[in-house]
Amino acid sequence: MADDKAFLEYIVKALVDNPNDVKIDRTVDEMGVLITMTVNSADMGKIIGRQGNTAKAIRTLLRVIGMKNNARVNLKINEPEGGKIETPREAPVTQSSSESSKSVDAALEDLKGI
Repeated sequence: MADDKAFLEYIVKALVDNPNDVKIDRTVDEMGVLITMTVNSADMGKIIGRQGNTAKAIRTLLRVIGMKNNARVNLKINEPEGGKIETPREAPVTQSSSESSKSVDAALEDLKGI
């Protein structure tokens, strides 16, 4: 087993609740190494992490291993069966720029009076 695949398997199985559902495929072509990973749908959040930080960190570490072996390593995380893509929540409504500039102007006027 290649270093990158063994490393990924070790890391991912340590993170998830269903390590037996982790499937990792490794292919090599002229573009480099592509590692495709599938995990249980309940474990997707653990693999992706907040704002994708865990997935980014795993990809970075795989690239480091690839550099050591003079290979370009990419990770593709397959969406599990029945998985859904969550749409980001909309940001809360804040003051419009004209309202905030009015309040800044009012604050400046207050300060001039001091």
